Amino acid sequence: MTYAITQTCCNDATCVAVCPVNCIHPTPEERAFGSTEMLHIDPRACIDCGACADACPVDAIFPVDSLSDGQREYADINAAYYEGAEPPAAEVDGPNFHAWGEPVFERSLPSDFGPLRVAVVGTGPAGMYAAQDLLLHTAAEVTLIDRLPVAGGLVRYGVAPDHPATKKVGDTFSRFHSHPRVRMHLGIEVGRDVTAEELSAHHDAVIYAVGASTDRRLGVPGEETPGCLSATAFVAWYNAHPEAVAQGVDLSAERVVVVGNGNVALDVARILVADPEALAATDIAAHALDALRASRVREVVVLGRRGPGDAAYTRSELLALKHVPGVELVVDDHDPRTAAAIDAAGAGDRAGVLKGLARVRTDAASPTGGERRIVLRFHSEVVEIRGEGDGVNSVRVTDGGGDGDGGGTADLKAGLLLRAIGYRGIPVPGLPFDELSGTVPHEGGRVAGVPGSYVVGWIKRGPSGGIGANRTCAAETVGTLLADAVAGELAAPTGDAKAFRRLARQRNRRVVDARGLAAIDRAERDRGRRDGRPRVKLATVEELVATARSGRLLRLTR
Repeated sequence: MTYAITQTCCNDATCVAVCPVNCIHPTPEERAFGSTEMLHIDPRACIDCGACADACPVDAIFPVDSLSDGQREYADINAAYYEGAEPPAAEVDGPNFHAWGEPVFERSLPSDFGPLRVAVVGTGPAGMYAAQDLLLHTAAEVTLIDRLPVAGGLVRYGVAPDHPATKKVGDTFSRFHSHPRVRMHLGIEVGRDVTAEELSAHHDAVIYAVGASTDRRLGVPGEETPGCLSATAFVAWYNAHPEAVAQGVDLSAERVVVVGNGNVALDVARILVADPEALAATDIAAHALDALRASRVREVVVLGRRGPGDAAYTRSELLALKHVPGVELVVDDHDPRTAAAIDAAGAGDRAGVLKGLARVRTDAASPTGGERRIVLRFHSEVVEIRGEGDGVNSVRVTDGGGDGDGGGTADLKAGLLLRAIGYRGIPVPGLPFDELSGTVPHEGGRVAGVPGSYVVGWIKRGPSGGIGANRTCAAETVGTLLADAVAGELAAPTGDAKAFRRLARQRNRRVVDARGLAAIDRAERDRGRRDGRPRVKLATVEELVATARSGRLLRLTR
């Protein structure tokens, strides 16, 4: 019996490091690692030890014999990755399972190298991978800062609630929140409460892991119509982000149009038509669950500007979409190029996953009755968004008209449009910013022209790569930081940790520390147990801060 990696693979390569027979590829040292959608286990070399499954932070690895019906395709996907490759050579001259390369010590520091004090701004995956690297491989003291009064970033507020395994990577990060060399200041915003210069004055170095918090625009007439929202805002709404509006997402229409062909587009489409009672077993926001229970949405049309072979979503997310209970996945064949691409696709291609799906023509009118469905419409883009009264009424899209010339248009009746065409970073006060790419200019993570300042994650490389991609990204940035420290290029801080703590609390009386964060976690889990859910999130800044304070005071009085 061998193991297989499944849909929730986060690509952080923890499994690669523990495999005794080197049967998981691509590894971080291989060129394909940066572009592959997921990692793969070679069934010819796997020895069924289970080390990879034990190490996986997102529960993505299972014995092939135990895969569910919806996961069995992954056994073939893992095996197909190695088709045509030479079988692994057996080691006959020694006790090792395979030949090992020369040891590499990437965090080798001088014996007299003193502890650094490093601030990490942002507690999402990028920031926490950087903090983890520093804490595990150096004697650094880390200050964790986040503009929200709760930690988690993308893991807490970006992962879909029906992907609980992916959220488990947060457990890996949370063990560092109470680390003895960590000081936590949540609810502090750089540029509002403290300046970049003040941060640098109290730390040897500052790593900015602030992500890409806004979205790209369509640039078409009617985009400001109420009912035309960003997928960023919608995801924040159903994940109980404290800055998301708890009311106001109108789900009274039977059709929703989602613009974009990435994983986020598939996420929002799936949530819109999923069974609310299935979502009731997740940590979805209470206000979103109530709205979805009352929703009239029966059909979601996902628009892709390019063809099915060029879609940005991963094969694993598309495969999962085929197994959503009570939801039909179909392809709109308005353009003959779509069917041609699907028919010509190989089994390992994205377009090949669409073989066997029903092909339909999306009517201009909203659907009535019948099974809920998601329609994938390729070679189509928005021309205009039309409103009537207080919201969206219809969406004008390009239409091949049956001849593939793309010259025609069609009007789709819809009551909500969600644009999921990419995230974009915003300027960080005190740092340079590239308006074209939406990133901070850097060299290996070192901010250009600002000594002692570094970037990691989407603000560094743009909005590409999933959770696990931040591990190698953070390793590069931390490596650059340490090289600068060894070379004596970091200025010594003029203030200490206590001075920064006083400064932070002077500027913002509602700062949440590690004990306050633990109180929030306990309260949310307690609320969840009462409702039969993993947790019920506190959805406002006021609730989060009040819970942090009450929990902290309760512990102090015991």
